[in-house]
Amino acid sequence: MSNLQIGLAVVGGLVLVAMVMHGAWTARKNLPRQAEPDQPLIEPHLGGPLEPGLDAAALDVASFPAPVLEKKPALDVLIDVIAPIALENPIAGEAALVALPPTRRAGSKPFSIEGFNEASQCWEIPQAGQRYTLFQAGVQLANRAGALNEIEYSEFVMKTQDFCDAISGTPDFPEMRDEVARARELDQFASDHDALLGFVLRASHAAWSPGYVQQTATRLGFVMGAIPGRMLLPASLPGLPPVLGLSFDSQAALADDPALSAIREVLISLDVPQTDRSEQPFVRMREAALSLAGSMDGVVTDDNGLLLPTEAMDVIGAELEQLYDTLDQRDLSAGSALARRLFS
Repeated sequence: MSNLQIGLAVVGGLVLVAMVMHGAWTARKNLPRQAEPDQPLIEPHLGGPLEPGLDAAALDVASFPAPVLEKKPALDVLIDVIAPIALENPIAGEAALVALPPTRRAGSKPFSIEGFNEASQCWEIPQAGQRYTLFQAGVQLANRAGALNEIEYSEFVMKTQDFCDAISGTPDFPEMRDEVARARELDQFASDHDALLGFVLRASHAAWSPGYVQQTATRLGFVMGAIPGRMLLPASLPGLPPVLGLSFDSQAALADDPALSAIREVLISLDVPQTDRSEQPFVRMREAALSLAGSMDGVVTDDNGLLLPTEAMDVIGAELEQLYDTLDQRDLSAGSALARRLFS
């Protein structure tokens, strides 16, 4: 073999090695960012307040307290049609429970029957072992499905009448036309003052793996949700809706090898009427978005991919303060039981 052939062979070998190394480097570069090893996902104590921007302490999941289930809100004339039910004699809770309709909805609206407890002198959902001197039936005037209509009102009347027939009660129904008109007015108010905010966190360069997103978000207090690809920032009190939601492609989270799943955007969401103003949800949403963008090499945009500068976030925050004030004035404060029912 001549010197020329040997030289060409050496050059060819070097080129081949260079191509292999470049391919490996490119593959490594394009691999989604991975969670740090030996850094398990940590979850905050669900019973205490969360400080935005601070790492949560590592806790054993088994030590978490059981969530405190909030008592079902009482019927309220502000957002419910209420029909009083007179009784000839007190009724046992067992009899009332047997007479209750099988479903608790009239169309798309929540339907409920409450009894006036003879011993506690309070309205409550009927319970065994109690006696009731009065009942009242109610149906919600509006929710995010729209205003109560005539068909739903008629279903409410039929369900209530069936209950009354079973317990020998006498209902007093409000005028349907007036209640439907009231429902439309409330629905219009709710539509004008509803707010579901979303910040989109987009990867600037390398994509993220599900584990990387989860590990980074957990450091800001987010915990895993029941749905794959969803995390939640818990409220300061157990049993209340989460302050914020964080979600990404559920298919990436369910992949056979999630480490190879490439995520390029994450949504941080805030359901304004569902969250108490005292939680400072927008402040925490803004801080979480900026913190994640900084640590994950991303940018914060709106749904259309437009960058959200500080000035734009300031405007959104000021508008939210006005919205909170309006809801307060209407006795539908954000995060209150009535607001959570109306905006659901």
